[in-house]
Amino acid sequence: MTVTLFIPCFVDALYPRAGISMVEILERLGHQVVCPEEIACCGQPPFNSGYHPEARTIAAPVLEKLADAEAVVIGSGSCGAMVKKFYPELFAGTRHADLAKQVASRTWEFSDFLVNKLGVTDLGAKFPHKVTFHDGCHGLRELGIQKQPRVLLANVNGLELVEMPEVSCCGFGGTFAAKFPMISSAMGEVKCAAAAETGAEYIVSSDSSCLMHIQGLLSRQGKPTKTISLAEVLNTR
Repeated sequence: MTVTLFIPCFVDALYPRAGISMVEILERLGHQVVCPEEIACCGQPPFNSGYHPEARTIAAPVLEKLADAEAVVIGSGSCGAMVKKFYPELFAGTRHADLAKQVASRTWEFSDFLVNKLGVTDLGAKFPHKVTFHDGCHGLRELGIQKQPRVLLANVNGLELVEMPEVSCCGFGGTFAAKFPMISSAMGEVKCAAAAETGAEYIVSSDSSCLMHIQGLLSRQGKPTKTISLAEVLNTR
């Protein structure tokens, strides 16, 4: 299968190892991976802020570039939700309406693609650490992704998964963190405290944007807990 890998802009700029891990995993599974350089942002920031015409300006070239993709895999629950759930809404009534629905039907979040599309649950990874998993809001609520990452982590040699006492938002929310920094930080501190209760060495997530926010708070607090993307964990040997 030819997989078109959509690397979110913040992963490309700040967490390249997460993107590289996805490429290496998919290639090891025997698939051809293409990463169109022209695709940068999915248009989620203006969309979430209510600027839909501006979001369409950014998203339309993305749609056109993905028109012939056999499968689109996105390494982020939030960007995945944008393309799979919100593009059809964003382009309803426009000349891109049908294309948005077609691309959405072929779009997968990374862990969902591995488990539900490819039927892969064991990648032979080894990560001898105690971890806890953070569910990104968009992946959990918009895409229904919860079991898939945990199935994959359950088959990582040496890994011990300890769940946090409750599922909660990390407080990032993209532009939300910029508009409401005090609320965002307070929510993040609650998340960090919940992770600390587990005694985990690492907080794992499918969303590097969430991990960026969480790691910033942990570093300022002087906490030893580290963050790492799911793809990096699955790519360890």
